[in-house]
Amino acid sequence: MSQMNPAQMDAVESLDTDSLDLEAGGAGGPKPTEKRLTRNQLVVRRFLRNKGGVIGLAVIICLVLLAVIGPLAYPWKFNDVDNYSFLKPPSGRHWMGTTQDGRDLLALTMRGLGKSLIIGFCVAILSTAIAALVGSFAAYFGGWFEAATLWIIDLLLVIPSFLLIAIMTKGTSARSATQNEYAWLLLVLLLTAFSWVLSARVVRSLAMSIKEREYIAAAKFMGLPAPVVIVRHLIPNIASLLIIDATLNVSGAILTETSLSYFGFGVQAPDTSLGTLIGNGQQFALTFPWLFLVPAVLLVILVFSVNAVGDGLRDAIDPSSSSGGKA
Repeated sequence: MSQMNPAQMDAVESLDTDSLDLEAGGAGGPKPTEKRLTRNQLVVRRFLRNKGGVIGLAVIICLVLLAVIGPLAYPWKFNDVDNYSFLKPPSGRHWMGTTQDGRDLLALTMRGLGKSLIIGFCVAILSTAIAALVGSFAAYFGGWFEAATLWIIDLLLVIPSFLLIAIMTKGTSARSATQNEYAWLLLVLLLTAFSWVLSARVVRSLAMSIKEREYIAAAKFMGLPAPVVIVRHLIPNIASLLIIDATLNVSGAILTETSLSYFGFGVQAPDTSLGTLIGNGQQFALTFPWLFLVPAVLLVILVFSVNAVGDGLRDAIDPSSSSGGKA
């Protein structure tokens, strides 16, 4: 038998399972032990065949564990100062070296990684939820509501969001240290405010076709309120798109936060993020390279891993894709 791609193999398996059900039902014999695979099980199988997606997921899990468990197990804290180690290279005392003010670089990197991950995941979840609601409501109601929603989306698209966020977060540098510890919450809200617009357009386009389906008409006929129809019946049928969108929004939010922090408009001292560490270490990139390379390499690994997971999910959800690897 010639080689088949993963999508064809799943189709053959589903057909074989159906034939087993028909034979068992027609003969009146016992039910077969094998059950038909659900769509979620097929998606998981296709994703597990994608080596890049699996590796990316494993790397993300390791980075999350490093950011959560690492500071608890490592003897140095991100705000500890070693008065006898200034700009020291990696050693047994400081595994990744120290900064110009005597702080352990590995402890700072774990703290910055955790902050970047929190910002990335929060922005991705919030922006995807807003896009799902706004796009679905615009497609469902149509008329003046849809026109007003599209006008707002078009307005947000032409606004220079990066510059606006930088201006609005500039005042945080003059705040006290206690206030600066929570300045990242403002950054999350600002990033979310400009991250949902493109996704909302895509959601609206899909919802326009889904709202004409029979089950949506049946829900309307039963007298269900519009919000219930949208949340229970419309949005779940575009969940695959929302999952992919949320995954890719993580890397986009992390890169945006890193860029803002690099220029001094993001996370403020005494807190830190990967962008802050890269911005502080870029002036020592040639003389004390570990200050720049450690957070920069970690950022590249993180973004590549998130994108790999997003690509793997996209290929797993698309049944026509043949890039899911071999069974």
